[in-house]
Amino acid sequence: MDLWHILMELVILFGCAFLFGSLAQKFKQSPILGYILAGVVVGPVMDNAVMVNQMAELGVSLLLFSIGLEFSFRQLRRMGKLAFGGGSLQVLGTLGIVAMAMAIFFSFSKALAIGALVALSSTTIVLRVLIDKAEMESVHGRTSLGILLFQDMAIVPLVLMISLLSPSGSEAGIGLHLAKLLAAVAGLVLVLYLLLYHLIPRLLSSAQLFANRELTVLFAVSTGLGATWAAHWVGISPALGAFVAGMLLGESPFATQVRSDIGSLRTVMVTLFFASVGMFIKPIWFFSHLHYILPMALVIFVLKAFVIYGVTRLFGLDRRHALATGITLGQVGEFSFVLTQAARDGNLIGFTAMDLIVSVTIVLMLATPYMVVWALPLSDRILARLSRSGPDDVSQDESPAEEEPRRVIVVGLGPAGRLVVQTLKAREFLPVIIDVNPLSRQFASQEGVEIHLGDATREEILHHAGLHRACMVVITVPDPKVAIQAIHTIRQMDPGISLVVRSRYNRHMVDLAEAGATVVVDEETTVGETLSQKITDCLADEDCTLLACRLAGRKIEDIMEAVPESPEDPGSSEATP
Repeated sequence: MDLWHILMELVILFGCAFLFGSLAQKFKQSPILGYILAGVVVGPVMDNAVMVNQMAELGVSLLLFSIGLEFSFRQLRRMGKLAFGGGSLQVLGTLGIVAMAMAIFFSFSKALAIGALVALSSTTIVLRVLIDKAEMESVHGRTSLGILLFQDMAIVPLVLMISLLSPSGSEAGIGLHLAKLLAAVAGLVLVLYLLLYHLIPRLLSSAQLFANRELTVLFAVSTGLGATWAAHWVGISPALGAFVAGMLLGESPFATQVRSDIGSLRTVMVTLFFASVGMFIKPIWFFSHLHYILPMALVIFVLKAFVIYGVTRLFGLDRRHALATGITLGQVGEFSFVLTQAARDGNLIGFTAMDLIVSVTIVLMLATPYMVVWALPLSDRILARLSRSGPDDVSQDESPAEEEPRRVIVVGLGPAGRLVVQTLKAREFLPVIIDVNPLSRQFASQEGVEIHLGDATREEILHHAGLHRACMVVITVPDPKVAIQAIHTIRQMDPGISLVVRSRYNRHMVDLAEAGATVVVDEETTVGETLSQKITDCLADEDCTLLACRLAGRKIEDIMEAVPESPEDPGSSEATP
């Protein structure tokens, strides 16, 4: 196939994805829906749809690689009982209820596969709307986040389950396949562990190497794609290999910057994935079967809201926020497309069932922004209807359970940054460091403060450092260009936060102030003031004056003659004035 013809088709596909994604954003929808629509429009005229689908598989692998970066073992432990217990009960409960209902019409393996498709919600759309509405720190926002993170982690065992449910020769064949699968996973984990925990950290321990964005991008891409290829080579799911690599790398101190560096590449590949999903949609079939699609979407919404409500109530959440969480997560998410494709490849579902599942998923994703926005008002109305006295716990505080009003982010850990951190600690503030030097971890460990290795000009780094919970950001880096870029990024994310910035030279003060700095500390002026004060103090001190004269080469006798003798009685009339 002509390379230039393939390039032309990709340009058309990405152009349509941009156009429809922009329209979706304008109508307050997720751009993902625009990417899917681009696949619907462009798919019928493409000659290389198979190639696009193969590239889309790489996109899914990179997406799971980036999700794996979020799941360091420390973060998993901090997710809490509601995320682990509630998330597992929600996934298993939804899967079991749907599977029992579908078992009336299909075989048990197909029913389980359909249950797995329905169990997951849309992490991408829900989190984006929660952030836009400033509800990430609300009670139902935090609960939704915990369950969504567990669902993302559950994608791996669900993919494995579907691959095992695929038709095979015998139970012995299934057992042998499972044994080979586990052996392959164990071998892959061992190899990745040796590379990511022993070899790579030694290579990136140099500040010059880690600060070079090109090298970290190459490291991230080679790790993600290498794990994807290795998993395919040993006969396991490529997405599983990418997820394992990401999760192991997520334990390293380089995870935050790596996640940021692969953002652009991941966007390209994920766009291809959702566009390839759109290629499976048949518009005529969709509109001619709306009388099946809409009722099924409504049933799934009610079922998931009910299951999540019951699970969160078991873990002590009040009725209002439990119902709001259920409404927020009442859709079927983007990872259901991954499971749908896996089920189709394993001959668990046919083309008609696949068309129906994809169509229902898109309808629910279209409704997701409204689910999130109306979650609390709708729960209030429902509970008010069920109780004459109105919903209980309606007035419960929506503020975060653990506020950090004294959290201060310090960008740069040179001598100035270290003094700032130590001063903040002495005043009982909570300093959080962002720096590109891996050796800064030693200072952070000694001081017992949180550190994020990465570039403070990137949104992902600032987000993981907790910018939305900070009361101030202090930028101590001497480079004015880096400081201005960081100021612009911070102002875009949080326009009202206080920004104290170091200016190495007087001429950069205006630029930093115009960029959005609240306070600019001029290094030249500060040094001049300090020098003036030191000189004044020194000249007023007799010992310092003698020392200065000695250094100037004058004789000690001349010095002593030039210095007036101190009177024995300062109060006598003979005292020298």
